[in-house]
Amino acid sequence: MRPFRDPAWLACCASAFCLVPLTNGQAQSPAIDELKGKIFDARMAQQTFAGGLKFCEELNGKSFYFRLRNRVLNLEEYLQSLENLAKAQVFNPEKRRPWSLQDAKERWEEVKKQAAEDKQKCELVQSLPELEKQLQELQRNAAASEKKE
Repeated sequence: MRPFRDPAWLACCASAFCLVPLTNGQAQSPAIDELKGKIFDARMAQQTFAGGLKFCEELNGKSFYFRLRNRVLNLEEYLQSLENLAKAQVFNPEKRRPWSLQDAKERWEEVKKQAAEDKQKCELVQSLPELEKQLQELQRNAAASEKKE
């Protein structure tokens, strides 16, 4: 699917456009631009990670959100399961052969990264109200300093 036909993508772009105020051709301060970028990222995470957000208390880096089952899995327990799959030579549909210890190790590395990303997404979305508050304050200060000039 093309991104411009995806409703979630369009919604994110529309919300990002709302973050860009009309500045009469003047550049925004780098701090405001950076904050707008963080807000955009947080809103994007809010939409793309909507299913996992309800599990944020558990997504602390020691577990990850398993989207297919809409649940959180503990990393240590997942590692044991992967090792058991390899020992039992269970068929790995992704590789089209039985699980190997190397396959388990590769998948383990992937889910460790995912756990860190999930934690980061939760923290970013949880910080959204504060980021928006900071943006309003910076914009207020910028407008006040423009009026003085």
